[in-house]
Amino acid sequence: MTSSHTDCHFCLQSLHGRKYALRDENAYCVPCYDSLYANPCEECKQPIECSSKDLAYKGRHWHEGCFRCAKCSRSLVEKPFAAKDEVLLCTECYSDEYSSKCFHCQKTIMPGSRKMEFKGSSWHESCFVCQYCQQPLGTKPLITKDNENYCVPCFEKQFAHHCYACKKVITSGGVAYHDQPWHKECFVCAVCNTQLSGQRFISKDEYPYCVDCFSKFHAKKCAACKKPIAALGGAKYISFEERQWHGECFTCVKCSVSLVGREFLTRQDDILCHKCGSA
Repeated sequence: MTSSHTDCHFCLQSLHGRKYALRDENAYCVPCYDSLYANPCEECKQPIECSSKDLAYKGRHWHEGCFRCAKCSRSLVEKPFAAKDEVLLCTECYSDEYSSKCFHCQKTIMPGSRKMEFKGSSWHESCFVCQYCQQPLGTKPLITKDNENYCVPCFEKQFAHHCYACKKVITSGGVAYHDQPWHKECFVCAVCNTQLSGQRFISKDEYPYCVDCFSKFHAKKCAACKKPIAALGGAKYISFEERQWHGECFTCVKCSVSLVGREFLTRQDDILCHKCGSA
């Protein structure tokens, strides 16, 4: 440019009729300005003179003709580009070298595109959807099954077990009883509602009972002592003509000898050993 400034601020030579550049309100002849202030080009290392266009990116400078893709050498002027380890690349070369592949469609996720990451894999935002309802998952809670992602409502609808008692979804744990799933807190004695998970219980008519309630309401009664005969595996009892006895109660009504494994006789409701019955 030309102006009324008279002398170069650095070399003090007259600027009359010459081009000059201003910096901090001081005028410099072009040679002085370039030697003092021109930025070195990242590509060719030559100064970018004030008569040339200076393209800057993150504190670095290029001549317009030097601002090119480091791989294919195409100009990046007014074009999208990406940087990797301080090297500039056009979007096509960057994608070929560094961009992730979408786990769903296997196409490149272009720089600048929004991508979703989950369990070490990447998706296009439009590909990261529920396998069942096809609605975008975004940052919503999700559940993965067989490498497919589902929103929680769809997963529960398709795969989750529902408690036999309360009909609600079992999200963790649970108890299996008669081939049906139960919440632990729902698996209770049919009489007293005591939780039976991890406890001994007895089944009758498809209902579970704690030992105490079963003994009280459903266990067989000993014909001798009239007390319940526990139905657990360790309990031994004797059965005869629709009557039952504890093993230790099955004795001769007269001499009290044990009749377990021995011959016995009956007289009305009494049980007698062979000796007492024959007397």
